[in-house]
Amino acid sequence: MLTHYSKDLATILKRQRLSIRITLRELSVRSGVSASHLDRIERGERFPSARVLRKISGPLGYEENDLFMLAGSPSHGSPIEVNSHGSNSLPKGLDPYIAAVLAQEPLKVQRAVLGVLHLLRCLTKSCGKA
Repeated sequence: MLTHYSKDLATILKRQRLSIRITLRELSVRSGVSASHLDRIERGERFPSARVLRKISGPLGYEENDLFMLAGSPSHGSPIEVNSHGSNSLPKGLDPYIAAVLAQEPLKVQRAVLGVLHLLRCLTKSCGKA
């Protein structure tokens, strides 16, 4: 059964691939994941395993933790959580205050914010190369 959640991730992954202008075949070569499997993921027919997420994160321009968060399974296996020591499972380099505020938000909001941060990071990288 296809979930709304699977469709959201499928849309995110396809949009990212198209935005960096690589084909499914190119992503397949760069990641080592078959093009047919990637196509099923992008159509929302399959939900990528942690192994596949790790393999496609770099070629799609994501930090591994960012992609896990977008998939709803941070590398530590749960939504953003700030423990009693103030550490959390957010991507490296995120301001601790922002991390604490974001930790109070629903997972859907967390994913949206991380997606925006990723896009900003990509824009900054491309602007720096120009």
